[in-house]
Amino acid sequence: METQTKTKWAIDAAHSEVAFKVKHMMISTVRGHFDRFEATVDSQGDDFKHANIQVSIDANSINTANSDRDNHLKSNDFFNGAQYPSITFQSKGFDGHKLTGDLTIREVTREVTLDVDFNGIAVDPYGQTKAGFEISGEINRKDFGLSWSAVTEAGNIVVSDKVRLVIDAQFIKQG
Repeated sequence: METQTKTKWAIDAAHSEVAFKVKHMMISTVRGHFDRFEATVDSQGDDFKHANIQVSIDANSINTANSDRDNHLKSNDFFNGAQYPSITFQSKGFDGHKLTGDLTIREVTREVTLDVDFNGIAVDPYGQTKAGFEISGEINRKDFGLSWSAVTEAGNIVVSDKVRLVIDAQFIKQG
């Protein structure tokens, strides 16, 4: 029986984004992203099924285009970036459409399942082989200890518990 060689891939950060959306006061959506992250993939084939995926995100690189809000998100009310600087993800399984793995925020680990659209593989003008993915899903922030909450005078929740993840990932084949 022939065994396939593992292929290593590294994130192309210039063509990738780790973003999120969360309801604010239940009437609008706030968007943000992380400026710094790393990810690697070890795959057995070009379909990426059963690939080993590792992601590390710098919690202090959160960017919502509002420095006061970003500082609040970095504080102990949310990510506590000083004590817990990394958000990590380690895959457990990928069937081509669903990605399951352990997400760790503030040293709290929960299994999550994300939806994946694999957009294919292409060679760029510089001869680099790249693979593109669109990944989405939803988590409950309180499951990870991000439990800060406030209520307006009218009784509206200021920040929703549900956070929508929106990740565009492009990987570069290594070697």
